[in-house]
Amino acid sequence: MIKRIAYSSVALFAVGLTMLTGCEKVNSGTAAGTSKVEIRMTDAPGDFDAINLSVKEIILISDDEPYTFSATTSIFNILDYRIGSSNPDILVASGEMPVGKITDIRLVLNETGNTIVVDGVSQDLKTPAAQSSGWKVKLEESPELLEGATYSLVLDFDAAKSIVQTGNGKYLLKPVVRGLSKATSGLVSGIVLPLEAHPEILVIAGTDTVGTVADPLTGKFAVGGLATGDYSVKFVPVVGFRDSTITNVSVNIGQNNNLGTIVLGQ
Repeated sequence: MIKRIAYSSVALFAVGLTMLTGCEKVNSGTAAGTSKVEIRMTDAPGDFDAINLSVKEIILISDDEPYTFSATTSIFNILDYRIGSSNPDILVASGEMPVGKITDIRLVLNETGNTIVVDGVSQDLKTPAAQSSGWKVKLEESPELLEGATYSLVLDFDAAKSIVQTGNGKYLLKPVVRGLSKATSGLVSGIVLPLEAHPEILVIAGTDTVGTVADPLTGKFAVGGLATGDYSVKFVPVVGFRDSTITNVSVNIGQNNNLGTIVLGQ
């Protein structure tokens, strides 16, 4: 497993992209064979004062295996988050899962805590019993997760279609949600030899640096969480081998720039 060397750093998330910050090496924590996933929610507007949701978890299905991401948010008003506004979405859950294609997403709400406010009056939003298995999210496409990359899954909650008014003036919640996905980072990978060089690999953009070490058994390395741009990749081996730097290494969101095999001289 490739491990990152941890140094003190400041992380910045802006405009949907995971970017390098500060001037120290950072530890992304991404394990080999996995991708980072951030699950966010936004709203397609409805004619209500507020729709407060209490999310329990998000379930992602890949290769017929479920991966559960527990919600990290408290109850929130989904109407506060709209694409194109100053608050386009809210981060609901995040974590890592094995690479592969996501074929299904399910939104699971808590049984209590979901409310609606209409004309200043708040009342509970009831959900059908079937909600315990979660609500299926309609995917615009099935994203293929790339090892070491970071992805943002945006669940677009359609308020107008999700709220059903009953004959006695009560409201039912039957979520209608559309799933949008995008990669938010790219990566650089390759193999560095000889194994006894034990190099540190530094990916550099200006004063910003991300570091990792090569796998001691295979020489493989991968550095993810990179924004689109050009980088220098520096190999710093143990004493007895020479440093080496590759310049103008291009990184694009959602893509892996494989540098092939790099052989360090003595």
